[in-house]
Amino acid sequence: MTVTPQVVHVESPTERRNPNTTDIDRMSTADILAVINAEDVGVPGAVRKVLPELAKAVDSATDSLRGGHRVHYVGAGTSGRLAVLDAAELVPTYNVPSDWFVAHHAGGQRALQTAVENAEDNAEAGAAELRESVSAGDFVLGLTASGRTPYVIGALQEAKRLGATTALVSCNPEAPEVAGIDVLITVDTGPEAIAGSTRMKAGTAQKLVLTAFSTATMVRLGRTYSNLMVSVRATNAKLRGRTIRILREATGLSEHECSQALAESDGDLKVALVQLLAGVGTARATEALQASDGHVRAALDAVRAAKP
Repeated sequence: MTVTPQVVHVESPTERRNPNTTDIDRMSTADILAVINAEDVGVPGAVRKVLPELAKAVDSATDSLRGGHRVHYVGAGTSGRLAVLDAAELVPTYNVPSDWFVAHHAGGQRALQTAVENAEDNAEAGAAELRESVSAGDFVLGLTASGRTPYVIGALQEAKRLGATTALVSCNPEAPEVAGIDVLITVDTGPEAIAGSTRMKAGTAQKLVLTAFSTATMVRLGRTYSNLMVSVRATNAKLRGRTIRILREATGLSEHECSQALAESDGDLKVALVQLLAGVGTARATEALQASDGHVRAALDAVRAAKP
C-alpha cells in the first residue's frame, strides 16, 4: 500500500524571521542569552492554551493502556529524539513494561545522533513502520513542529487505518488539516530566535507536552500515590533507599517500620504502603490493589470501607 499524504508546503511560522532577534549577531553574549530567554518565556503559556486537547490525548492513551494496548510516539529530527527520550525514561521512573510506550524515529537509531537525509520526507517509511507494530486499540501520538512532516503524517494515517486512535502535536497553526487525526494539539510558539531552528521554542514546547502527557497518563493509571512515585521496584541500593524514603514520607513512620513492611511485601512498595496506611496484612493489601488495578488510593478506600 502506498501512502501519499496530501501535504501543502506552506511556510511554518517557525521558519519566519523573528523581529525581536534580527540584531542577535551584534549583541553581547549576555544579551544573546537574554533575548533567547525572553523568547522561551512564552512557551509555557502557549502550552497552557492546548491543555484541553492534551487532556483528550491523555484520556485516550490511558484507555488504550488499560485495555492492554500500547502508546506509540512518532517523530523526526528533534521531535523524534524528544519522543525517544520520553519513552525511555518511563521504564525506570514508573516501572512500566518496556513495550507500553514505543518510539518511532525517522531514520531509526542512526538518526538519533546523525541526520539521515530524506528520512523525514518518506511517508511510506512511516506507514510501513507503524504497519508492523500498531494494532487496533493502540494510541499513536505524532510530533512535528511544521505539522506536515511526511514520515509522521504517513505513520498517523496508516495507524488510523489500522484502528488506532491518533493525535498530532504541531507548532504550526497554519498547517493544512490532516484527515483522520482524532486529536490535534497545536502549540503556537511563533518564529524561533534563529529562523527555522525548531530545537528551540518548538522543541521546548514538545518536551513540555510530552512530559505532561506521559506523567498525567501515569497518574491516571495509578502509578503514583499523591505526588510520590510508588511504582518503583528496588533493584539496587539507591532505589532501596528511595523506596524507604517514599514510605516514610507517605506514612510518617520510622525507617525500621517501613523497612519491615517492605520486606514483608517482597519489595512491592504499593503493597507496603497500603499495608501501613490501612493497617492490614500483606495478603489483604495485595488483594485490594489487584481489585483496584493498582491504584493505591482506591485500594485504601476499599479496605477502609470494608472495616467494621
